[in-house]
Amino acid sequence: MTRLTFWGAAGTVSGSRHLLESDGHRVLVDCGLFQGEKRLRERNWERFPVPADTLDAVVLTHGHIDHSGWLPRLVREGFKGPVYTTPATADLLGLLLYDSAKCQEEDALYANRKGYSRHRPALPLYDERDVDRTLRLVKDVPRGRWFDPAPGIRCRFHEAGHMLGSSFVETEAAGRRIVFSGDVGRYDAPLYKDPAPPPPCDYLVCESTYGDRDHPAVRPLDDLEAATKEAIARGGMMLVASFAIGRCQQLVYLLRTLMAAGRIPEIPVWIDSPMAVDAMEVFRRHGAEHDFSEAATAGVAASLASPFVHMAKTANESKAINAHDGPGVVIASSGMMNGGRILHHLARRLPDPATTVIVAGFQAAGTRGRSLVDGARFLRIHGRDIPVRAAVRRVDALSGHADRRELARWLTGLPAPKRTFLVHGEPPAARGMAELLHDTRGWETSVPAIGDGFDLA
Repeated sequence: MTRLTFWGAAGTVSGSRHLLESDGHRVLVDCGLFQGEKRLRERNWERFPVPADTLDAVVLTHGHIDHSGWLPRLVREGFKGPVYTTPATADLLGLLLYDSAKCQEEDALYANRKGYSRHRPALPLYDERDVDRTLRLVKDVPRGRWFDPAPGIRCRFHEAGHMLGSSFVETEAAGRRIVFSGDVGRYDAPLYKDPAPPPPCDYLVCESTYGDRDHPAVRPLDDLEAATKEAIARGGMMLVASFAIGRCQQLVYLLRTLMAAGRIPEIPVWIDSPMAVDAMEVFRRHGAEHDFSEAATAGVAASLASPFVHMAKTANESKAINAHDGPGVVIASSGMMNGGRILHHLARRLPDPATTVIVAGFQAAGTRGRSLVDGARFLRIHGRDIPVRAAVRRVDALSGHADRRELARWLTGLPAPKRTFLVHGEPPAARGMAELLHDTRGWETSVPAIGDGFDLA
């Protein structure tokens, strides 16, 4: 018997966890952290539905925390099998997981010191020792090479175009072929290559983050130029809440290209994230995975470095940014404003009408980023209600996820699977993509809920 059960990213965008069982063996595809609404975050504290030590392996599509961030907790519960992923993701994983553990420990300490947590004491979900044990289990496999995570199950990675190292997974089990999309990137996205076309399959597990809408037809370089010029005209700081790995490097590359081409003034840019600073070196080591088309078109040298880009790795370097008066750019994590140093900058500068906040990616329901996009007048940060007087601008061209049109393009030429499962999308988005595939292609689709299981005939 082969069975697929969805234990995360079903009816929501975070917590990707897809359990494949075949002939008594179990492989988990992705092991993500739930983010956003409290009812979802509380799931992070629940034990995995099957004993962790009964899992043969984890196969990881990429390093983003909503796909990898629960791994240390799984290890704490007793998982001891291998974690398979691509070489670039393996290099990034330590940065992501140590940062996640550190943020959770710091948030717990801060909550205990300020007394705003209802838990006494507030505890982190996992710590750096759990991350140490997790990283010892990681095995890297190049794209295109078959590997066997469990007896009778084999997999191989293909380029997904979402971030450095990201892949979708082609899987064979008991004569059935299943494709797990992971996160599908955009076509012609800055810094990243286009996603490879998926191979024929019996079952498709496809993300649907933007399954009910299309991104504006704007080039990322032009969109960022307009937003930055507007921020400079306001006279204050431009704050960009960014995923430290992936979006941050795209932003630095595009800002550097705009400055080098003379399209925006040369203003200071701070990368205020220890993880993002370390990630820059990983990106340089994996330069063969990059696509620098924007710089080539602009007639400037491709680079992730610039004399105007400052690295704020220590807490004192971060605090020193507060002394800057006038236009500048701060890129800090986390991307959905759930934690990290961006919160300190927001708390300080949101009340200032000269500030511009750039929202440059998907914001899940229940996150501070979503609240800002929805027009919140106050933002709750570290137990205080901070008034929002800053300008809030979306730069959708920098989204790392394919929209409805691009997902349809990715699936062009794919013979109809027996069934397509739409995951990693809020309900309207997942239903929208399911209806599109059913109405335009006649595909059989399902939108699973967390805990739904399906026998793969």
